[in-house]
Amino acid sequence: MCSAPVSVPVTGRRGPVRVLGIDPGLTRCGVGVVEGTVGRPPTLVAVGVIRTTPDLDPAIRLLRIEEGLEEWLTLHRPDRVAVERVFAQHNLHSVTGTAQAAGVAMLVAARRGIPVVTHTPTEVKAAVTGSGRAEKQQVAQMVARVLRLDEPPRPADAADAVALAITHLWRGSATNRYAELVERHAGSRGTRR
Repeated sequence: MCSAPVSVPVTGRRGPVRVLGIDPGLTRCGVGVVEGTVGRPPTLVAVGVIRTTPDLDPAIRLLRIEEGLEEWLTLHRPDRVAVERVFAQHNLHSVTGTAQAAGVAMLVAARRGIPVVTHTPTEVKAAVTGSGRAEKQQVAQMVARVLRLDEPPRPADAADAVALAITHLWRGSATNRYAELVERHAGSRGTRR
Protein backbone atom coordinates (compact mmCIF):
# COMPACT_ATOMS: atom_id res chain seq x y z
CA MET A 1 0.00 0.00 0.00
CA CYS A 2 1.42 3.37 -1.02
CA SER A 3 0.94 6.53 0.98
CA ALA A 4 -0.05 9.81 -0.65
CA PRO A 5 2.90 11.56 -2.32
CA VAL A 6 4.18 14.92 -1.12
CA SER A 7 4.80 17.66 -3.71
CA VAL A 8 8.50 18.17 -4.40
CA PRO A 9 9.76 19.41 -7.78
CA VAL A 10 11.94 16.88 -9.61
CA THR A 11 13.07 18.94 -12.60
CA GLY A 12 14.42 22.44 -13.03
CA ARG A 13 16.33 22.39 -9.75
CA ARG A 14 19.21 24.81 -9.51
CA GLY A 15 22.03 24.37 -7.10
CA PRO A 16 23.40 21.15 -5.64
CA VAL A 17 22.09 17.80 -6.83
CA ARG A 18 21.94 14.98 -4.31
CA VAL A 19 22.58 11.44 -5.59
CA LEU A 20 22.14 8.19 -3.69
CA GLY A 21 24.51 5.55 -5.06
CA ILE A 22 23.59 1.91 -4.46
CA ASP A 23 25.96 -1.03 -4.84
CA PRO A 24 23.39 -3.86 -4.68
CA GLY A 25 23.99 -7.08 -2.82
CA LEU A 26 22.05 -9.46 -0.60
CA THR A 27 24.61 -9.66 2.20
CA ARG A 28 25.98 -6.11 1.94
CA CYS A 29 24.14 -3.42 -0.02
CA GLY A 30 26.40 -0.38 -0.17
CA VAL A 31 24.78 3.05 0.02
CA GLY A 32 26.35 6.47 -0.36
CA VAL A 33 24.93 9.96 -0.76
CA VAL A 34 26.93 12.64 -2.53
CA GLU A 35 25.93 16.20 -3.33
CA GLY A 36 27.40 18.47 -5.96
CA THR A 37 27.08 21.04 -8.68
CA VAL A 38 28.81 21.40 -12.03
CA GLY A 39 32.28 22.86 -11.69
CA ARG A 40 32.66 22.20 -7.95
CA PRO A 41 33.99 19.19 -6.09
CA PRO A 42 31.23 16.93 -4.73
CA THR A 43 30.72 16.47 -0.99
CA LEU A 44 29.95 13.31 0.92
CA VAL A 45 26.63 13.46 2.78
CA ALA A 46 26.42 9.90 4.15
CA VAL A 47 27.80 6.43 3.53
CA GLY A 48 26.97 3.00 4.89
CA VAL A 49 25.91 -0.57 4.26
CA ILE A 50 22.56 -2.33 4.62
CA ARG A 51 23.34 -5.85 5.86
CA THR A 52 21.38 -9.10 5.88
CA THR A 53 22.47 -12.54 6.98
CA PRO A 54 22.59 -15.57 4.68
CA ASP A 55 20.59 -17.70 7.13
CA LEU A 56 17.44 -15.66 6.39
CA ASP A 57 14.98 -16.56 3.66
CA PRO A 58 15.86 -14.62 0.46
CA ALA A 59 12.46 -12.91 0.46
CA ILE A 60 13.06 -11.62 4.01
CA ARG A 61 16.52 -10.43 3.02
CA LEU A 62 15.03 -8.45 0.12
CA LEU A 63 12.42 -7.02 2.48
CA ARG A 64 15.17 -5.87 4.87
CA ILE A 65 17.04 -4.24 2.00
CA GLU A 66 13.84 -2.49 0.91
CA GLU A 67 13.24 -1.22 4.45
CA GLY A 68 16.82 0.02 4.71
CA LEU A 69 16.67 1.80 1.38
CA GLU A 70 13.36 3.42 2.32
CA GLU A 71 15.04 4.78 5.45
CA TRP A 72 17.93 6.19 3.40
CA LEU A 73 15.52 7.82 0.93
CA THR A 74 13.46 9.36 3.72
CA LEU A 75 16.48 10.61 5.64
CA HIS A 76 18.56 11.95 2.74
CA ARG A 77 15.94 12.86 0.10
CA PRO A 78 18.09 12.35 -3.01
CA ASP A 79 17.22 13.93 -6.35
CA ARG A 80 18.54 10.91 -8.26
CA VAL A 81 19.45 7.30 -7.56
CA ALA A 82 22.39 5.56 -9.27
CA VAL A 83 22.45 1.75 -9.14
CA GLU A 84 25.21 -0.55 -10.35
CA ARG A 85 24.08 -2.35 -13.48
CA VAL A 86 24.29 -6.07 -12.83
CA PHE A 87 25.70 -8.50 -15.36
CA ALA A 88 26.55 -12.19 -15.20
CA GLN A 89 30.05 -13.19 -16.06
CA HIS A 90 30.81 -16.48 -14.32
CA ASN A 91 28.96 -17.05 -11.05
CA LEU A 92 25.27 -17.09 -11.98
CA HIS A 93 24.22 -18.02 -8.43
CA SER A 94 25.70 -14.91 -6.78
CA VAL A 95 24.51 -12.58 -9.53
CA THR A 96 20.88 -13.61 -8.96
CA GLY A 97 20.78 -12.11 -5.46
CA THR A 98 22.62 -9.02 -6.65
CA ALA A 99 20.13 -8.54 -9.49
CA GLN A 100 17.22 -8.98 -7.08
CA ALA A 101 18.69 -6.35 -4.73
CA ALA A 102 19.20 -4.00 -7.71
CA GLY A 103 15.56 -4.48 -8.66
CA VAL A 104 14.45 -3.60 -5.13
CA ALA A 105 16.63 -0.46 -5.25
CA MET A 106 15.09 0.64 -8.54
CA LEU A 107 11.60 -0.11 -7.25
CA VAL A 108 11.87 1.96 -4.06
CA ALA A 109 13.20 4.94 -6.01
CA ALA A 110 10.58 4.65 -8.76
CA ARG A 111 7.83 4.34 -6.14
CA ARG A 112 8.84 7.81 -4.93
CA GLY A 113 9.20 9.22 -8.44
CA ILE A 114 12.96 9.59 -8.12
CA PRO A 115 14.79 9.12 -11.43
CA VAL A 116 17.05 6.06 -11.51
CA VAL A 117 20.13 5.57 -13.64
CA THR A 118 22.31 2.48 -13.87
CA HIS A 119 26.05 2.44 -14.49
CA THR A 120 28.25 -0.54 -15.26
CA PRO A 121 31.32 -1.17 -13.10
CA THR A 122 33.47 -0.23 -16.10
CA GLU A 123 31.70 3.13 -16.46
CA VAL A 124 32.21 3.85 -12.77
CA LYS A 125 35.90 2.91 -12.87
CA ALA A 126 36.45 5.08 -15.96
CA ALA A 127 34.58 8.06 -14.51
CA VAL A 128 36.33 7.99 -11.14
CA THR A 129 39.87 6.88 -12.08
CA GLY A 130 40.13 7.51 -15.81
CA SER A 131 40.53 3.80 -16.54
CA GLY A 132 37.76 1.25 -17.00
CA ARG A 133 40.20 -1.44 -15.88
CA ALA A 134 41.06 0.08 -12.50
CA GLU A 135 41.19 -2.18 -9.45
CA LYS A 136 38.71 -1.78 -6.58
CA GLN A 137 41.42 -0.27 -4.36
CA GLN A 138 42.23 2.38 -7.00
CA VAL A 139 38.56 3.35 -7.18
CA ALA A 140 38.32 3.58 -3.39
CA GLN A 141 41.47 5.75 -3.22
CA MET A 142 40.12 8.10 -5.91
CA VAL A 143 36.79 8.36 -4.07
CA ALA A 144 38.71 9.50 -0.98
CA ARG A 145 40.76 11.96 -3.03
CA VAL A 146 37.77 13.44 -4.90
CA LEU A 147 35.81 13.88 -1.67
CA ARG A 148 38.85 15.10 0.29
CA LEU A 149 38.57 12.26 2.84
CA ASP A 150 41.44 10.98 4.99
CA GLU A 151 40.66 7.41 3.91
CA PRO A 152 38.21 5.61 1.61
CA PRO A 153 34.77 4.65 2.94
CA ARG A 154 34.66 1.10 4.29
CA PRO A 155 33.74 -1.62 3.51
CA ALA A 156 34.38 -1.77 -0.25
CA ASP A 157 30.62 -1.92 -0.95
CA ALA A 158 30.21 1.51 0.65
CA ALA A 159 33.09 2.96 -1.40
CA ASP A 160 31.56 1.48 -4.56
CA ALA A 161 28.20 3.09 -3.76
CA VAL A 162 29.86 6.49 -3.33
CA ALA A 163 31.73 5.98 -6.62
CA LEU A 164 28.37 5.32 -8.33
CA ALA A 165 26.97 8.58 -6.94
CA ILE A 166 30.04 10.53 -8.08
CA THR A 167 29.81 8.95 -11.53
CA HIS A 168 26.23 10.07 -11.87
CA LEU A 169 27.04 13.61 -10.73
CA TRP A 170 29.80 13.82 -13.32
CA ARG A 171 28.09 11.98 -16.19
CA GLY A 172 24.44 12.74 -15.53
CA SER A 173 21.49 10.84 -16.88
CA ALA A 174 22.75 11.04 -20.45
CA THR A 175 24.13 7.53 -20.01
CA ASN A 176 20.71 6.03 -19.40
CA ARG A 177 17.39 6.72 -21.12
CA TYR A 178 15.50 5.03 -18.25
CA ALA A 179 16.20 8.02 -15.99
CA GLU A 180 14.53 10.31 -18.50
CA LEU A 181 11.45 8.09 -18.66
CA VAL A 182 11.10 7.99 -14.87
CA GLU A 183 11.58 11.75 -14.66
CA ARG A 184 8.92 12.30 -17.32
CA HIS A 185 6.55 9.97 -15.48
CA ALA A 186 7.21 11.74 -12.17
CA GLY A 187 6.70 15.10 -13.88
CA SER A 188 3.36 13.98 -15.30
CA ARG A 189 2.26 13.12 -11.76
CA GLY A 190 3.75 16.40 -10.57
CA THR A 191 4.69 14.94 -7.21
CA ARG A 192 6.99 12.70 -5.31
CA ARG A 193 7.21 11.74 -1.71
